[in-house]
Amino acid sequence: MRVWTHGTWVVKAGTEAAFEEAAWTRLARAAMGAYEGEPPILLRDRERPNVFKTFGAWPSIEAVEAFRASDLFRGAVDEIRPLLESFEPFALDEIEWA
Repeated sequence: MRVWTHGTWVVKAGTEAAFEEAAWTRLARAAMGAYEGEPPILLRDRERPNVFKTFGAWPSIEAVEAFRASDLFRGAVDEIRPLLESFEPFALDEIEWA
């Protein structure tokens, strides 16, 4: 069963492009190269253009924990932090249904 990560990123007005193109895209590309997760998804709220949602599927919680403890993640968050009003991360278990 996959584990999903989800984040709600509220960026400061006027920094949306910097967040989307530079900071988050670099983090996503680097993570894909270094970890087993699937390509992450970045969504932007239509009514609040400074609110972004991210989703990523991972093979295990151990992979998520390794990524979040990595210098790669911490460095990227340090780079992104000046652009943010807030960030809320989640780790979610996928529920099977039929």
